[in-house]
Amino acid sequence: MTKLLVLQELKKNYMNQPNKTQLQFTRVAKLLGCGKAIALILLAAACQNNASSGSGLKIGTLLPITGDLAQFGTSMQDSANLLVKRVNECSGVLGQPVQLISENDQTNPAAGAAAMTKLAEVDRVGGVVGAAGTSVSSAAVDIAVRNQVVQISPSTTGPIFTERAKKGDFQGFWFRTAPPDNFQGQALAKLAQARGFKTVSVLALNNDYGRGLVNAFTSAFTSLGGKVLNQAKPTYYPPDASSFESEVAAAFRGNPDAVLLVAYPETGSLILKAAYQQGLLGKKTQVMLTDGMKDLKIAQLVGKNSQGAYITTGMIGTAASAGGVALKQFNDRYKTAYNSQPVVYSPNTWDAAAVLVLAAEAAKSTSGRTIKDKIREVANPPGQKVSDVCQALSLIRQGKKIDYQGASGNLDFDSQGDVMGNYDIWTIDKNGQLKVVSTISVRGS
Repeated sequence: MTKLLVLQELKKNYMNQPNKTQLQFTRVAKLLGCGKAIALILLAAACQNNASSGSGLKIGTLLPITGDLAQFGTSMQDSANLLVKRVNECSGVLGQPVQLISENDQTNPAAGAAAMTKLAEVDRVGGVVGAAGTSVSSAAVDIAVRNQVVQISPSTTGPIFTERAKKGDFQGFWFRTAPPDNFQGQALAKLAQARGFKTVSVLALNNDYGRGLVNAFTSAFTSLGGKVLNQAKPTYYPPDASSFESEVAAAFRGNPDAVLLVAYPETGSLILKAAYQQGLLGKKTQVMLTDGMKDLKIAQLVGKNSQGAYITTGMIGTAASAGGVALKQFNDRYKTAYNSQPVVYSPNTWDAAAVLVLAAEAAKSTSGRTIKDKIREVANPPGQKVSDVCQALSLIRQGKKIDYQGASGNLDFDSQGDVMGNYDIWTIDKNGQLKVVSTISVRGS
């Protein structure tokens, strides 16, 4: 008998003996001279077949507890935890408690793909809230689709998802509760025009998020008569970079009216420090920021200048506005539970989890295949407008149609799984506090 046949027989025996451990299985494979990877692949299949088939709803989270987006991830995870706790206080879904299984995507595509594989193939969840970053969602979404798991992201904004959805790549398993960056690109262009900026250069993270937003902004700004000085060769930096002197110098070259920085807090704060150290801030060129930098502590991360003032004072940015009718209710609940303020995209996370549980109740099923078909039914008109998730569950159980109104917005999903939205214009005041100063409406092109 060949080694492969022995392993296949071993797999069958393992599946019939659930008390066997991974270590035992791997040891036998090693004795056969096979790599650990082969044993683990077979083990994953065995675990999948032995996973609990109980009727309770299991949903996952795929969020950045570590890495470049960690400043957002913990609050987003807390929001998902809070939603599930609230749902379980009012009888759960289909009469059983909802189980939340959480994975850290590490703001890393490879880690995100591995975590999605576990959630879909081992934990057998019906839906996943996440990922946060566009590059991680890109790595995870095909795994979700292949396993018929609904993936609903609170903050992935890359336009590529709209394009792929139009091609039918996602088979209806993809949604997001934040509007895509082709909308944010327009908001940024409108902001630049309103501030009188004629020329802008871009400095961006070299991933799907950075490239997508640069393209969206460039198209929108040039259509308004503006000029992107480095349009032919945008300045990008790698996600794992730790020094940015040359990139900063390139972006500020030519004294543009503004530099658009598309970044996450960890690396973005280092870029702003580098720009300050090169003497490029506080002069003619203004700095514009995006949603990825809307961190309540961004001023503290970047630090102060030699006069003791925050370096980021007066910088401006955009981010999707969380202005849903349930926002106050969510904020109050969050503050009571955690004694702190939720961060950007925390309301979107609450809504993503809420939509999943409501769709499962409406579908009378915990299967992603049936949940996906009920997402728009519970979130879009027609139906009774309702913002409290427990009231919404009660109405569904009574056989009534609902139109869930979330904390982040009204959550009307289009055929690509996108929502429309408004954008906050935010700035940093002299005390290092992040303030929303106005809103720009965008309805697509």
